[in-house]
Amino acid sequence: MTLPFTEEQFLAVFATYNSAIWPAQLVAYAFGLVAVAALWSARPQASRLILAVLAVMWAWNGIGYHFASFSTINPAAKLFAGFFVLQALLLLCSAAAARAPSIRIGRDLRCWAGWFTILYAALIYPLLGLWAGHGLMAGPMFGVAPCPTTLFTIGLLLLARGRWVVWLSIIPLLWSGVGFAAAVQLGMLEDLALSAAGLVLLIALVIDAIRTRRGYISPRDIPRPST
Repeated sequence: MTLPFTEEQFLAVFATYNSAIWPAQLVAYAFGLVAVAALWSARPQASRLILAVLAVMWAWNGIGYHFASFSTINPAAKLFAGFFVLQALLLLCSAAAARAPSIRIGRDLRCWAGWFTILYAALIYPLLGLWAGHGLMAGPMFGVAPCPTTLFTIGLLLLARGRWVVWLSIIPLLWSGVGFAAAVQLGMLEDLALSAAGLVLLIALVIDAIRTRRGYISPRDIPRPST
């Protein structure tokens, strides 16, 4: 697949976008810290707060980045914007649902993968961008750019349980494929982890489906008592 823009044009859009929205990047990190801190809360509302934070990030990426910025070099960006806004609406609906997903700390392999993905999205991703020569202000940044935001979302979905998780995973899984194309064709090596994270999430969902079919209930899946 041939992209309708070059690597130079792609990074130039990010440079202009990041300069225009500054200091929204700092706000995005603050929102991310709120979401991670909420993982330690025993209150059921904590998961709803995390989902709301993700909804804000996806809406921002859809409207602020895809529709207003990326569409200047890629006509498909307006379609991407629609999918990102749809993901934001799904996150809000799941947060408001009577049986919202439970997002909390665990010690199994899936949860460790989730923690690593969260760490990668927030810290390792921008460091790899610096190493690759993109620079902080001329590359994707946490919470305000699609790929690191999708990585952060996948990390939290790996910590999540509930019927909504499958529906909330569809668009991030699709975008993980887009991230792989960017990694290969645009030299965005930091995005290679996005396809790997998507594969891990897909495997986790398949395992969940098999366990559900067999009637297996993990101790993590037992709801906490309300406080």
